[in-house]
Amino acid sequence: MVQPQWVPTAEDMARARVTAFARFVTGRTGREFPDYHSLWHWSVDDISGFWGAVWEYFDLGPAPEQVLADADMPGAQWFPGTRLNYVDQIVRQARTDRPAIVYASEDGGLTEMSWAELLGRTAAFAAVLRARGVLPGDRVVGYLPNIPEAVIAFLATAALGAVWSACGQDYSAKAALDRLGQLEPVVLVTADGYRYGNKAHDKSAEIADLRAGLPTLRETVVVSRIGGEVPGALDWAKATEPTGAEIDTGQVDFDHPLWVLYSSGTTGLPKGIVHGHGGVLLEHLKAVALQADIGSDDVFFWYTSPSWMMWNFQIAGLLVGATIVCYDGNPAAPAPDSLWDIAARTRTTILGSSPGYILSCIKAGVSPRRDHDLSALRMVGITGASLPPSSSIWLGEQVGEHIQVSSISGGTDVVSAFLGGVPTVPVWPGELSVPFLGAAVDSWDPTGHPIRGEVGELVITKPMPSMPVKFWNDPDGSRYRAAYFETFPGIWRHGDWVTHTDHGSFVVHGRSDSTLNRHGIRMGSADIYQAVESLPEIAEALIIGAEQPDGGYWMPLFVVLAPDATLTEALKTRINHIIRTEVSPRHIPDVIILAPGIPHTRTGKKLEVPIKRLFQGADPSRVVERTAVDNPELLDWYAAVEMPKGEGLER
Repeated sequence: MVQPQWVPTAEDMARARVTAFARFVTGRTGREFPDYHSLWHWSVDDISGFWGAVWEYFDLGPAPEQVLADADMPGAQWFPGTRLNYVDQIVRQARTDRPAIVYASEDGGLTEMSWAELLGRTAAFAAVLRARGVLPGDRVVGYLPNIPEAVIAFLATAALGAVWSACGQDYSAKAALDRLGQLEPVVLVTADGYRYGNKAHDKSAEIADLRAGLPTLRETVVVSRIGGEVPGALDWAKATEPTGAEIDTGQVDFDHPLWVLYSSGTTGLPKGIVHGHGGVLLEHLKAVALQADIGSDDVFFWYTSPSWMMWNFQIAGLLVGATIVCYDGNPAAPAPDSLWDIAARTRTTILGSSPGYILSCIKAGVSPRRDHDLSALRMVGITGASLPPSSSIWLGEQVGEHIQVSSISGGTDVVSAFLGGVPTVPVWPGELSVPFLGAAVDSWDPTGHPIRGEVGELVITKPMPSMPVKFWNDPDGSRYRAAYFETFPGIWRHGDWVTHTDHGSFVVHGRSDSTLNRHGIRMGSADIYQAVESLPEIAEALIIGAEQPDGGYWMPLFVVLAPDATLTEALKTRINHIIRTEVSPRHIPDVIILAPGIPHTRTGKKLEVPIKRLFQGADPSRVVERTAVDNPELLDWYAAVEMPKGEGLER
């Protein structure tokens, strides 16, 4: 049995907020909860009772008359008749002893924003939007880097009951229009540019194209970052000058749209995923306070972008009075350990990153505990892909044995996680410790039966409040149903392969639609990547399993090499050996191919399924939307790779 790398102390368990919540539920129901798993079982057996308890525990208002009016998925009806506003919970946290936001710049500067300034500028901008005729339900969009101004623009929009949506400025104008253009927005908030990699990136041309492609705009507001020109735009500093007025929040229905996030858009126009005020508020309070144990004494820093749901998730730190850190620079500039440096200087207590960044630190020989004062840090969060056991162990060794490594898995779909950590349950390398409270997570076989100890489909068998209210421009709900509910009617199929272990944790193996299925033996691509990318010569890898018309199966492995490495026969032998010994002898690739790069979505996901479809003869123009890809020129290289014909390829 795998031994845990981190075990909570008695003190950890006693002071955890989830322990206090369990006592609260005991007082409310008379039920005893000897451990986290007993609390989780209750939370999914009595979902109305659980979410009602969350509402009361966080004192969100008068007890609702009804929590769940209709539990059918899709279309569950939560908290009918309840009116609220997400922003009110943030206003309640205002304080004078700590900043609301710390902005870290790539040049090493740190700028604090007080709660008074945050709320004062939010109130001023909300008043400007209202004066421009912005009404509840209107759309306000952002084309912004990860800066405090983006947080203010979102809060002001939400305070009015208008709907927020944003893209980072690493998106081209076309990519941004593919997303924001669907919404017919009335206001655009943008920055004239941003700094990344020690360079200033002027976005004035993209902003002009964006404005030209959004005919419904009434106003453009520009944040001056690099001294660029945006003709006819309202100056952000003037629009947000505090007047002394308080935020006037509009009360909206529980499921009133809060924001629109987007699917990757790799196979067509990105789907607009709409979440409601109440569902996000409840889910984020649960995830941030009860699962991550974030509170008013914490500093919460997740390296992210407004294009990614983790930006929205980090704002939830404000819901519990924590300080959040915004950073829009290169995570490896000016040095590979820059995120650890920012964490040390801001006294970050919860730091979030990705498996890719951790691996880059390992290969660069970084030692955060040696080179930085991380005495305030108590948790490292990881998402975006599966964290290999070796990387998890490295975090314990090089950051601190006392650090809880909380790898989480969920998605833009629910703007939260289904699986992750909690401060009362151990951490096992390469595993996600627990299902989140209120998330009825299971692993099913193809016939719809639960399985343990082997790979199955991740499913959610009961509704969650933060499931999408709808997809944008999907009036009959057909695209929403097709995305999650076609395989198992009435059950959310998320599209991930997982193994539910005998000690209650989960292992995530990758997307089930990119499964490697050789001789009927299924393997997630993440298992291959964890092995291959541990080799110092390999910078990144991509493996594809493509069915052939004659019934054969071609499984190439593409590798990008580290600087000064060469793809020799000896290295190929080592690659095959590590796959054979650490993953499976049935999944040795048919060929190992040197690639110029690995294409990703804008949020960092490898393009496994589109590349597979290219090899199967699909039209490249229909397989993937180029604006959704971080390096679209790579698609041409992969399209030129020929898939072998004939039999005998399947080993």
